[in-house]
Amino acid sequence: MLPTEIPPGVDWVTLPNGVRTLAYTQPTAPAAPPVPVSQPIPAWAKTTALLTPTIGGGIAAAGIGLSYAAPGLIAMSQALWSAVALIAAAAVGVPVLLRLGRAATGTGRGTTHITQNITASGMFGKANGTINHR
Repeated sequence: MLPTEIPPGVDWVTLPNGVRTLAYTQPTAPAAPPVPVSQPIPAWAKTTALLTPTIGGGIAAAGIGLSYAAPGLIAMSQALWSAVALIAAAAVGVPVLLRLGRAATGTGRGTTHITQNITASGMFGKANGTINHR
């Protein structure tokens, strides 16, 4: 008597003596997925990976250096502002002091105008002129 329907896990097998019969079988394992092929690392990624710690270390060193130099930088900036204030005061104060000094000595009453009148006749002629102080 042959069954009309074969239950799951049962299959036709051939025995070593050549007889075919129904037997319980192990389920076949599914095919393994293909192994992905590894890609080489691009040159830009290698360069970036090598430069990142260098740049980070440089920034850290600069920060440490600035923290050590901060008191000196603050003192220099204050000295520079003092120099700017001194120059501004001199630019304003010196002309004021000169005007006050002229008024006190009496030489600041008027300004002197000097005029010249020069004439020459011909291309190689002797030049004559007058100078007027007023």
